[in-house]
Amino acid sequence: MKNTQIIARVAMGPGKKGMSVRAYNNATDEDITNEITYMTLSKAYKAGMWLENGSGKWRQIEPTIVKNQPTAKEVETAKSEADNVMAFLNTCVEKRPASLFCQDLTWKFICRSVMRGRNILLTGPTGTGKSQTAIAVAKSMDRELFYINLGATQDPRGTLIGNTHFSKDAGTYFNESAFVKAIQKPNTVILLDEVSRAHPEAWNILMTVLDPGQRYLRLDEAVDSPTIKVAEGVSFVGTANIGNEYTAVRVMDRALLDRFVIAEIPFLTPTEESSLITQLFPAIEPKAANNLADIAGLTRVEIKSDSSRIQTPISTRSVWEMAGLIVDGFTLTECAEVSIYPLYSQDGGLQSERTFVKQLVQKYVNDGTADNLMGEQAETTDNDSTPF
Repeated sequence: MKNTQIIARVAMGPGKKGMSVRAYNNATDEDITNEITYMTLSKAYKAGMWLENGSGKWRQIEPTIVKNQPTAKEVETAKSEADNVMAFLNTCVEKRPASLFCQDLTWKFICRSVMRGRNILLTGPTGTGKSQTAIAVAKSMDRELFYINLGATQDPRGTLIGNTHFSKDAGTYFNESAFVKAIQKPNTVILLDEVSRAHPEAWNILMTVLDPGQRYLRLDEAVDSPTIKVAEGVSFVGTANIGNEYTAVRVMDRALLDRFVIAEIPFLTPTEESSLITQLFPAIEPKAANNLADIAGLTRVEIKSDSSRIQTPISTRSVWEMAGLIVDGFTLTECAEVSIYPLYSQDGGLQSERTFVKQLVQKYVNDGTADNLMGEQAETTDNDSTPF
């Protein structure tokens, strides 16, 4: 009876101790007394019957469930461990680099995933610091980091598994990849950069590696081929760009995506970006740093509007490039000409993406060109209207 899957309620007799009981199937209300035989109150208890709300009815449960109920000491130990985890995560927050702007909640969530050996996917626009975040997390937790750029891998099998070679001395031999070595090191953080740009073959290879119920890498497709187990505590941190403007990315397989928990790394706010610029480029004027951050921020606000006039925002990398140019003596107009405008189309004339971005930039220009909002196109219009 202890092994039955039937959940039954058992109605006792008039209440005298030791009287027989009758059992009924909860789902069908069928009398199943003959299936469990008559039993006394004590026998019912031993068979896994449990008193239900003092109502005089009994409900059958698996005995293992009763045995697995945590003791008061186990509960107290679990609570203490949870407190220790949060204390550790708060320490990780303190170790976060000043140049890395990440919300405390997001940072602790990522660190906690790594600590538990989970797979986490960092998503967001390009240039938001996804890869740097993963690297900083590993460093703050004193974990060894292994980096692999899946987007740049042309030979997924050779990169993730290895290659077979031949030499006169050793004959045919298999040379395992650095990835195979990395997954066998306990508590390693493995950064899978540009997962959304990876070749589908790489995804297929990673399926069993990332699956929490499998966690192994098969070295060959043959049924009896050797497998490599992922070591205890190894955490996989992936990065992916999400958005229509990323034309080289692939729609990630849902089965692969489900093997990750997801943390979003958004663009910096103008205040955060300005602070970062002054940290990276101490010689830059605060006003110039604020202007660059504001211009980038306006493009990011525009991209979220229902009728956006641009298809891509200014990335943090572009902002850094312009900040470096300004420190080297370039004007904001010159920086925009070489670092921003080439990213935007001129199709559409005065309604083009480039004209819109030029208008944003010109609002922050103080070199006498602020009145020329249309740039070269405005000059062409003026020349066309001149009678001479």
